[in-house]
Amino acid sequence: MKNAGDLARVSVFAALIAVLGLPGTLNVFGNAVPITLQTFGVMLAGAILGTWRAALAVTVLLVLVAVGLPLLAGGRGGLGVFAAASAGYLIGWIPGAAVTGWIVQRGGRNPGIVRLLLACVAGGIGVIYLCGVPVQALVTGIPLGKTMLLSTVFLPGDLIKAVLAAFVARGVQRAYPDAVPATWQERHTWR
Repeated sequence: MKNAGDLARVSVFAALIAVLGLPGTLNVFGNAVPITLQTFGVMLAGAILGTWRAALAVTVLLVLVAVGLPLLAGGRGGLGVFAAASAGYLIGWIPGAAVTGWIVQRGGRNPGIVRLLLACVAGGIGVIYLCGVPVQALVTGIPLGKTMLLSTVFLPGDLIKAVLAAFVARGVQRAYPDAVPATWQERHTWR
């Protein structure tokens, strides 16, 4: 952490992801993993905070969940959530946020909406599914292929979240240029 501002941003995004769990969960088509709004926060954290601060914000949230705070959608918390079918998705939030941030940072001082959208899709969907689907298959005992098929139910909502996150991030970055990860990185590079 370079300064108090970084600590504040990490804390705010950890809190934002937690708040996005307040609407609760939705289980569809017998899927053991619920649909939540929290992945929207993960995508937004990556798009605004960049690689390391986004990963740290998600890690802070997951540590708080692990010690028992009910910060996940549906008021879930405690170590038990890391043994459930959604455990891989939760753990996938960390690299998902980091990859989103990494892609956005490569866009320089003015990452366009297309880059933001691709970053949210790659990190916020691709990486999270890559971590989540195999763990879900392992925990539920459902074959990997069938689990992948079950996971397609998340795609429409996740694509909507990615579009929203890209537009929100773009709006924030236009209003507050320091919210562009590459700008922050330039200002905080050791010389």
